[in-house]
Amino acid sequence: MVIDNPDHVSFFFLDGEVHRKRRASVAGYFTPKAIITRYHPIIKETMDQLIADLQATGTGILDEMALLVAAKVTAEILGLECGGDPLGMAHRIHEIRRTTDRAEAARLRDNFFDRHIAPAVEARRKQPRDDVISYMTRENYSKTAMMMEVSTYGTAGVSTTREFIGMAAWHLFDRPELKQAFLDADEAGQFAILQEILRLDPVTSFLYRKAEVDLPDAIEGPIRAGDIVAIDLRSANLDTEAVGDCPFVFDGNRAEKVRNMASFLNFGDGPHRCPGSQVALHETWIFLDRLMREPGIRLAKPPVMTLASNTQSYEIREAVVACDKV
Repeated sequence: MVIDNPDHVSFFFLDGEVHRKRRASVAGYFTPKAIITRYHPIIKETMDQLIADLQATGTGILDEMALLVAAKVTAEILGLECGGDPLGMAHRIHEIRRTTDRAEAARLRDNFFDRHIAPAVEARRKQPRDDVISYMTRENYSKTAMMMEVSTYGTAGVSTTREFIGMAAWHLFDRPELKQAFLDADEAGQFAILQEILRLDPVTSFLYRKAEVDLPDAIEGPIRAGDIVAIDLRSANLDTEAVGDCPFVFDGNRAEKVRNMASFLNFGDGPHRCPGSQVALHETWIFLDRLMREPGIRLAKPPVMTLASNTQSYEIREAVVACDKV
C-alpha cells in the first residue's frame, strides 16, 4: 500500500509511530465513558424499538435486528446520522465490500459518498462534533480518503458485531442451561460467557501481520523479519498453553483460571488490537440480555451459516426468533 500522506490514511493500515499517534487521536470514541454515555442510550433505545416490534408481530429476523443496533452505533461514531439512514449505510458498505467488478464498485462508492458522507460533511462544517466525519472535515481529507475511512469503520463496526450477536444468540438458544447461566450472572459473568463464545467461534478467521523479528523456531518453519504471516485465530484460541485444558469445552470461568482477562485472540492483539472491542461487547451484552428475558423467546428457525470469502468470516442469516405476542 502506497502511503504518501499518513495523515489521510486510515490508522488501520499504518504501523509504528504514525499508527500510534493516529490511533491515539480516535481513542476517545472507545473509552468506557463514551460507551456508557454515548452508545448505551442508542443501544437501549434501539432495543426498545426492536422488542416492541417483536412483541407486536410475535417474530423477528435475528440478524436484521442485530444489524440495526450495530449500524446505529457505528453511525454515531462516524457522524453519519445526518447522511442517511444507518441501515442504508450498512447495506451499501456490505454491497461495496462484496463487489468484485471494479466499475461497479466505483459506482457504488460514488453513490455511497453522495448519499451518506457528503451531507454529513456539510453538516459538520457548520457544526463540528466529536466524531470521525468532523475530524476528516477539519483535516481536509480527500473524497477517496474519507471513503476508505468510513468503509473500514463500517466493516469493522457493523459486520463483525452483527455476526457475533447472531452466533452468541445461537449458542444461548441451543443450550438452555447456558442461557439461564447468562441471565443469572452479574455483568462480569455475562461478559465472561460472551468472551468464551467468541473464543470458540471467533468472527474473524485470520489476521495477517508482518513479522518484526526473525522467528527461526516457528512450528510451521522459520519466519524472517518482514515476512507476512497468517495467524489462525481459531487454532490459537484452542492452544492449551494459552487457554488451559479441554479447549473445546465451554467454560465461562476459563479466563479467570488462566488469568487471561478473557482476551485470548478474540480481537487480535498488540498495536493493532481492535480499538472497538468493548463497544462490540457492550452492544452484544445489552442486546442479548434484553432479548433473552422476553417471555416465550425461542428460536423458531435456525440460521443459515455461510462463509464470506472476502473477509474469511462466517455470516449468520435468516434466523427467526419468536416470543409471546403482547
